[in-house]
Amino acid sequence: METKLRMDAALFQVMDNEGNFDKELEPEIPKDRLIRMYRVMQTVRMFENIAMGLQRQGRIGFYIGAGGQEACSVGSTAALKDSDWIFPAYREPGALLLRGETVLQLFHQLFGNENDYNKGRQMPNHFNSRDKNIATPSSPIATQIPHAVGMAIAAKMRKTGDIALTYFGDGATSENDFHSGMNFAGIFDAPVIMFCQNNGYAISLPTRRQTRAETLAQKAIAYGIPGERVDGNDILAVYSVTRKAVERARKGGGPTMIEAITYRIGPHSSSDDPTKYRDKSEVDEWMKKEPIRRMRGYLIKKGIWNDDKEKELLEEIDAEIRSAVKVAEGIAKPPIETIFENVYEEMPWHLKEQMEETVSRYGKNYRGG
Repeated sequence: METKLRMDAALFQVMDNEGNFDKELEPEIPKDRLIRMYRVMQTVRMFENIAMGLQRQGRIGFYIGAGGQEACSVGSTAALKDSDWIFPAYREPGALLLRGETVLQLFHQLFGNENDYNKGRQMPNHFNSRDKNIATPSSPIATQIPHAVGMAIAAKMRKTGDIALTYFGDGATSENDFHSGMNFAGIFDAPVIMFCQNNGYAISLPTRRQTRAETLAQKAIAYGIPGERVDGNDILAVYSVTRKAVERARKGGGPTMIEAITYRIGPHSSSDDPTKYRDKSEVDEWMKKEPIRRMRGYLIKKGIWNDDKEKELLEEIDAEIRSAVKVAEGIAKPPIETIFENVYEEMPWHLKEQMEETVSRYGKNYRGG
């Protein structure tokens, strides 16, 4: 019997590696918005370079980069409303920045200082923003997927018109939470978008070692969900495919899974050495397809960008990042009593006793060291 849902294994693309684009497929995005998207992509790349340097110098403990994958988070977030919920993994600083979060706040999180939204109680790179409707990630793989589905179902029940989008990597499709989340999304027709950033590796394990399926997107068919494949380094294509899924979800059409084919340029994290499992020639080949270069080529061909604007932009971003590092690094760690706060709406007696004992032992506002 023929399956009702089918999926084209071909990648959807709008522009090539040089920024040449198909006018019939080009999405309508205002000039100012395009430049904003490009600025965020460049900020993410420069932020990563400096953050990785901070880790190597021992000034922060850990870092996970998004270099080479900037088009995925920026292009997809651009297709959402600000009231829509985002459930990230850990390569989505672009989502926060596009929604207006500051570079300074990201560094507060990396340094775990008292201005960090998480009060220093999360790993570096677990960026979140309650005001921006961006949930806190966690290191266990794929746990954010059921959370996104739950939020989407709640939005549907409340008839808010909002949707949820969750990001995860190719490795997450081998986890139970992926399958549970997909099943619930399909059964309840949840207005949720499952955005898989397939960068070819789950740390060091290549995608071909994870599945016998021809694509990851076709896994959606088993749950009654349409699957789309897109060139994840083509920000216009990412925007277009996500926009289509967003419109479908808002109209009551249910969930969509998007498999974005992309590539991380650097290591999985500051604890990884990618030279142990991939050749330099592979990286060099993917550098020809990297998203910032392609977006810049597109903007130039549209007549809205040039070398002078590029130089000015990079200088502005560099100054912003370096200033943020200086400020964030100079802010104290959270005081010890914050360990006991924000666990319950009203602190129960046993936590009060523990806090009082801890404060009496170490002193109020003790910050470690």
